[in-house]
Amino acid sequence: MTSINSSTALPVPGTRHLAVVGAGPVGLALAIDASRRVPDAHITLFDSRAIEKDVTPDPRTLAMSLGSVQWLERLGAWPAEGVQPILEVSVSQQPPSAPPLFAGVFGEPEVRISAREQAVPMLGAVLSYGRIVGTLQAAWLEQQRREPGRLHSRFGTPVAGLKNIAGGVELDAGFVDRFDLVVVAEGGVFADQARKAVSRDYHQCAWVGTVELSPDAPVGVAYERFTRNGPAALLPLTGQRASLVWCVGTDDDPVAGLDDAQRLAVLNTIFPAAVGSLRSVSPLKRFPLGLNAERTLTDGRIVRIGNAAQTLHPVAGQGLNLGLRDAAELVQLLQRDGDIDTALRKLEWQRAPDRWTLIATTDFLARSFTWRLPGAGAARGLGLAALQALGPVKSALARQMMFGRR
Repeated sequence: MTSINSSTALPVPGTRHLAVVGAGPVGLALAIDASRRVPDAHITLFDSRAIEKDVTPDPRTLAMSLGSVQWLERLGAWPAEGVQPILEVSVSQQPPSAPPLFAGVFGEPEVRISAREQAVPMLGAVLSYGRIVGTLQAAWLEQQRREPGRLHSRFGTPVAGLKNIAGGVELDAGFVDRFDLVVVAEGGVFADQARKAVSRDYHQCAWVGTVELSPDAPVGVAYERFTRNGPAALLPLTGQRASLVWCVGTDDDPVAGLDDAQRLAVLNTIFPAAVGSLRSVSPLKRFPLGLNAERTLTDGRIVRIGNAAQTLHPVAGQGLNLGLRDAAELVQLLQRDGDIDTALRKLEWQRAPDRWTLIATTDFLARSFTWRLPGAGAARGLGLAALQALGPVKSALARQMMFGRR
């Protein structure tokens, strides 16, 4: 990648000065889109990571909805290789999940959503963090190369503090500068965050890694399996592999004491028969899970999006997509409204339904796995069966998964 580091420009009359803090997927996508759609804006991108640090080998897996894929394609920042489309999603519950008579007649309940059924090329896609960030960063640096007087990068420059002042924000990054608007897109993971206004520790953790699928396993199918201990998911990767997210309780963690062979044996009892036999599992990393969300996206002229605004349980796999929708909406409003404060007021109420629906849904599902009420598993299984049977409702859920609440 090209190494470009520019100093923040001095204020120019008649322009808006925007700072983006965080060069992850959300911050980079916002900076690229704003650079094209808000031509009067001078944009400075800050990140604590040095420009020389190559992010492309980062293997962390991201699940992108169709709406996110389409937006990044429009930005010219979608990778050409290393992407596995999601063609079908299967959501089921590990038996027993329904009353014996019901299961005997109808089989174990399962919700299946396919791209063909929804008349779309894919439901979404799976790729590595390094691949998407590397592609976005290259696109941003190319845009900066074309407009060096308006677009600036401050890699290797952590932001120490932000302070709302009259008509803008004072940003401290070892030097103090003033911006009309600051967007914070640097959120981190739940365990490392200061607690926000809405916070809940689920006393659960996610064990994350990759598994090797059998040669005859279906291609492009994402599986989510509800178990007594929590949800487990397989996200399809290229080369007959899948990314594993295995959520369990931390108070009596059933995974921690197992070696790789034992973990593989347990995993082969969890997922439905359609997955086939899992051949191997990589060493797994453990991440504590919780909800940590701001009540509002805006605080004066400071906007928080992505994990900086809300960190969610991975049960729905939609946290990144929510952050990207926040970013796209903000850019659209800045393009339409000459007044920043008007744009931010609209952002708050326009994004609230999508944002709080997803926060409430993931919070409910995450907490439901801690309930030990009689019949809870049967109720969840019956709910899955009902959803599969109600075609219009299932299609509405699919559209919300792909594009968010509209």
